[in-house]
Amino acid sequence: MASAEASLRPTRRASGGAASAWLRLAALPVLVVLMEVGFWTMQPDVLSARNLINVLQQSTYLIIFAAAQMVVILTRGFDLSLGATVSAVSVASALVMTSLASGGGSAAIAVAAGIAAGLGLGLLIGLFNGIFVSWLNVNPFVATLGSLNIALGIATTISGGNPVFNVPNALSTLLYSGKVLTIPVPLILAGTICLALYFVLGHTVFGRSLYLIGNNPRAARLAGLPSARYLVLAYVICSLLAAFGALMLTAWTGSGEPNLGGSLMLESIAAAVIGGVSLRGGIGGVIQAIVGGLFITMLANGMDLLEISGYIQQITLGFVIIAAVFFDRLWTART
Repeated sequence: MASAEASLRPTRRASGGAASAWLRLAALPVLVVLMEVGFWTMQPDVLSARNLINVLQQSTYLIIFAAAQMVVILTRGFDLSLGATVSAVSVASALVMTSLASGGGSAAIAVAAGIAAGLGLGLLIGLFNGIFVSWLNVNPFVATLGSLNIALGIATTISGGNPVFNVPNALSTLLYSGKVLTIPVPLILAGTICLALYFVLGHTVFGRSLYLIGNNPRAARLAGLPSARYLVLAYVICSLLAAFGALMLTAWTGSGEPNLGGSLMLESIAAAVIGGVSLRGGIGGVIQAIVGGLFITMLANGMDLLEISGYIQQITLGFVIIAAVFFDRLWTART
């Protein structure tokens, strides 16, 4: 037990890596300000109160997905199936809700059953990924690429490739349009998730162990940590957060969408890495996911207001990701 506790103390690499991540985190807000000022010179509405509130609300979804990716990236993995999980959960939960509601059942019961079905599907996908990565030693790229195709197949098959309409309005009230003390529900939900993750990663043995697994998997095994079990749990948390985010997006759109995941896999990884979560594992946290999510959302919002083509936006995001990975390697090499 003593050796395990000692192993969970910050190593030199972890301490230096954390310092570099915080330095990058401090630099990113400056970059965001400069970016927004640049957009403002071309489109003054960028800095209007209405637009800033809109950006803040829109960013809640990407922040949740970036936080989900962050959990597995800490362990030197990633989840390529996140976007497909969002699509599958959206369609499956919508089908459950519409089936129960159309049969004359209570809207509240239909929504509760739909949420349970969505989270249950997310749990199964997370278990699938975690078992293959940890116990069967399948590379995260291969394992989550396989589950990506499985989840997309599920979404397309059960929906016939078409949106599922007539989702009960109660879902929208619960997860999207409702307010608590004038604060929009999505902001409260995202804030609660981030606070919970912050506590888990910083104040529990499981959370601190994820950093050690990412920093030095061999040391984690020698310390007697149940690395395989923790890896499974990390992927389960990632998929559950993706499923919950999918339910929030379904509440926003008012329908189950088989293409809802779209580019979320790419954007979630990009947000985490840009915020300061290292693809080499063991470096990063919730704050980095939040900052990265805000950056990506503000970048997309500014380009939308400037009426820049969606194709150009994809190209821009690609260059941003490459730059983030390049600078990640530079920062890591210095520690």
